[in-house]
Amino acid sequence: MAPFILLLLLSLISLGIVLWQFWEGWHFPTRSTLDPSFRNHCPPITLLKPLKGVDAFTRKCIESWILQDYPGEIQILMGAASPEDPVCKLVMELKQQYPDRDVQLVICKANLAINAKVSTLIQLEGYIKNEQVIISDADVLVPFDFLKQISRSYCGNPGLINCLYRHANPSTLSMHMEAIAMNADFRSQVAQSLKVMEMDYALGAVMATSREWLSKVGGFQSIGDYLADDFQLGNQIHKKGGKIVLSHAIVDCYSPPMNFVQVWKHQLRWARTIRHCKPLPYALSILSNSTIWPVFLNALYPQSSSWILLGISITLRSLTAVGLQIHFEGTGRALPYFWLVPIKDMIQFLWWLFSFMGNRIEWRGETYRILEGGKLQAIQSI
Repeated sequence: MAPFILLLLLSLISLGIVLWQFWEGWHFPTRSTLDPSFRNHCPPITLLKPLKGVDAFTRKCIESWILQDYPGEIQILMGAASPEDPVCKLVMELKQQYPDRDVQLVICKANLAINAKVSTLIQLEGYIKNEQVIISDADVLVPFDFLKQISRSYCGNPGLINCLYRHANPSTLSMHMEAIAMNADFRSQVAQSLKVMEMDYALGAVMATSREWLSKVGGFQSIGDYLADDFQLGNQIHKKGGKIVLSHAIVDCYSPPMNFVQVWKHQLRWARTIRHCKPLPYALSILSNSTIWPVFLNALYPQSSSWILLGISITLRSLTAVGLQIHFEGTGRALPYFWLVPIKDMIQFLWWLFSFMGNRIEWRGETYRILEGGKLQAIQSI
């Protein structure tokens, strides 16, 4: 009976964790309340935007930064590794379209880090002219008042300000499954973690820091050999005494259509990255999977009570996941995909399991090995 009791306890614990995460995720604000005196906290800002390639969403993502409603000065530095990259043509078009905006394209040819994005940031660093610095991924679209929303967080000289992000355009079944992981689970897990510990890492869609804090950690060069450059930047600033602030502002991440294999590789890369960054919390994260434990219980002990528990678990899990998505996204598009939730949980177990079975990842068309502590090593150099 010992395995039955253990699986029963794990099933009940996981269900309790899911309900706790739902509570925290539901009550986490999805928008900053603007301080009437925000104009007193709108310092000049330099935006760093590493770019590579063009897709259907690149223009509107970049434009969302160019068209910010912000009373302070905004310097926008966009970096590309090659002048032949089609994104360079797009940036030049936007410069002509918005001549009154301080937009600069920088060709970052040098290979200064294993992490190509950080290599670009290292080369953009020399062009920064303002004290406040924002780093944003290429696929991020921000609301028109985003800079106003985070302006209130500059008070007190925090080490780094970051924010939650959502999957904005799931267009395949696999991407809708990934949207559950990002828009329901990840958000609620972050909100839950903030109730038990302070933030000692950063989420990389948008990060706001300062030249002072960058200098304290050795600049972008200090994170050049890591895959999770966002985690490392936040973690290093935190170790130097900087407070990591999670703004209530939300940004959208856009991506081209992905099939199941692409989503699998993306999620496995993410899983292995988190495992190296947060080994113990990641190992224990499987306790929050409220689908697999009742499934295992029912598979080994198929009886009426096991079936009832399985039905209750899947029902509550599906309702809470879809509810969080609707709340976070502001739309009902997740509702028709409620049936994907338990399927995603079963596949999530495989991602978790496979994350411990190797340290190779595919990223930006290259294959790497993740070393102890999260550093990258190109497979070719082994």
